[in-house]
This record gives sequence, C-alpha cells and structure tokens, in this order.
Amino acid sequence: MTSSLTPPLFVTADRSLLEELLRLAAAAGVTPDVAGDPTAALRTWSTAPLVLIGIDQAAAMAAIDPGRRPRVHIVAAGPVRDEVFRTAVVVGAEAVDELPRSEGWVVETLTDLGDVGARRGLVVGVLGGSGGAGATTMACALAQTASTTGDAVVIDCDPLGPGVDRVLGLEAQEGFRWDALCQTTGRLSARALREALPRRGSLGALSWYAGASGSLQAFAVREALSAARRGHDTVVVDLPRSPDALVDEVAARCDLLLVVVVPTVAGVASATRVCARFPGHPGLRLVVRGEGLAAREIARVTGVGVAAEMPDQRRLAEAIDLGLGPVRSARGPLGRASRRVLDLASGLGAELAA
Repeated sequence: MTSSLTPPLFVTADRSLLEELLRLAAAAGVTPDVAGDPTAALRTWSTAPLVLIGIDQAAAMAAIDPGRRPRVHIVAAGPVRDEVFRTAVVVGAEAVDELPRSEGWVVETLTDLGDVGARRGLVVGVLGGSGGAGATTMACALAQTASTTGDAVVIDCDPLGPGVDRVLGLEAQEGFRWDALCQTTGRLSARALREALPRRGSLGALSWYAGASGSLQAFAVREALSAARRGHDTVVVDLPRSPDALVDEVAARCDLLLVVVVPTVAGVASATRVCARFPGHPGLRLVVRGEGLAAREIARVTGVGVAAEMPDQRRLAEAIDLGLGPVRSARGPLGRASRRVLDLASGLGAELAA
C-alpha cells in the first residue's frame, strides 16, 4: 500500500503551484514529501520514486547539481519560456510539464506510484456453457476459495445475473457498485478499488445495486480489471453468455477462461458453441458440473480440456440464502473443484510470467 512506500518529492516554494500539485496528489491517493528549496530536496532526492520540480526552483536545483536520476520532471503553471527546457537538460529532467494541460498525466503517474510493487493477480473468467449451468456460483466459489490464501475479488460483468454480492452474502455491505464506478473517470488505483468495494476479510465483490439493470462501460471495465489485478492475488470475472465485443475483450485478458458445462447432450451442444467464440485462447478449459456424459467425451466433442469435474453440491441454495456463499467446506464439491482450478490457474500464470 502507498503508506509503506517512499513518497514522491515535490520541490517548490510557489504556494499556488504547490496547492495544485497537492490537489492532484490527493486525487491519486498519495502524500508527497515537500521541499521548499534545493537543500531540503537533497534529503530524499535519490530515494523518491518521482521528483516534480516547480519551475521556481528549477534553476536553483540545476545550480547545485544534485546528481542524475530517472523520473525527474519540471512542472509549471502555464506555458514556459525556452530557457526552461535548457535548465531541464542540465538538471536531468525527462520533461517539462505544463498545468493544467498535464494534469491527467500527473494524476496517473502518482496513482501508479501507489501500486508500485503490487501483485499481478491471476485473472480467471467464468461463463456458462448453457443457461443455468451455474457460472456465477462457480465464480463466487473460486473467489471464496482463493480468499483463504490471499486477496481475492470477483467482478460481476453480467447485469442480468443474480449479483455476485448476493451469492456471497455481501449485498448488505457498503461499497461501490458498477453504477457508481461507471460515473468515474481517470486512472483507478489498486488501493482505491480494494478499499471501495463491499468485502468480507480478504474477499471483495464488484457487482450491481439490487434491481439495477444498467450496462457496462468499456472504460470502467478496463480500469476496474486493471486495478483489481494490481491489488489482488486472484481476480475472478463472472461473464455473461451473450455475444458482446466487450465480453470477448475481457475474456481475452483472462489467464484462465472457464466454461461451466452441464453434462447432457443439450448442455454439451450449447457449450461447444460458446467455446467456439474463443478460438486459440490458451487458457480455455471446461468445468463439468453434475452427472451424465463422461468428461473425456465432452472434451472430445468440444475440443477443449476439462479443468475439473464436480457433482452437484447438496444444500447449496441453503448456504447461499444464509449468506455463507457457495463454499461451506473446502472438502465439498465446489471447494475441491475450485482448488483444482486455482492450482491450474497458478501454473498457467507462472508459464505466462516466465
């Protein structure tokens, strides 16, 4: 988290410029060190992850030759004269940034500082091979299981589904839902998302308000998925079956893409069509739920490998109605299948990182 990291350094004695920079830092969730002169700046010059030098101190910093280092920028309120660029070369600045034109860049860069060293979480997408296959239940079970060993979040991309927060018993928890997130703009930090979502312990959920039937905004989905991945060990995405360009984009970003199959002739026929939407996806796998056709036969028909098989879980509806989530025991069908899938996802993630 940001509090455990070395803060960025702002070097300026210009009160109005400092106020602007502090406003941008607050928007990014970052608290900087502030130095009013070059001597004070030397204390953290070499350790700060980013240095923003106000135009009022640029020449003075260049005069004392603090030493070359990366990620130094000169910041000015408005247009600057040509000599400022010569000063930037002397002090080793990468650029001269003019406010307010560069405000977006400053906020995004400061936001990313809060996520330095953050995890690159595994992303597991889940969608039903047919109607009623239990994709949302499986997605929530995966997130529940993953949360026992690290931070996990389940992202609900199906506005017509039951709502992952209700399946997990988080519907009464305060926090952001898609309705609010789709109204925000700009870079979303991992910490901001993690702290804003309804959660229980290390498990969070991004879903919809009860009764809402909104639509996903592409920019919000991309930002949420990116921030979730940077701030959690495991990200599970509950995907709708309906063909959609945004859904296909999210699926392409998943390390593991699961299609939940009911082992009947009709269920397998439907799952085959769903799998055909994602040709060449390296992480495409099946989860077979219930009893019926053999898993090896389903794999042959669909042309997709089986990640896990599981019988139907007794008293599943009761567990969800009680707000316990679908996994009541790690030794139950959903618990065992989820662990097998997560072990597979970890292996795939290691291969991608290699």
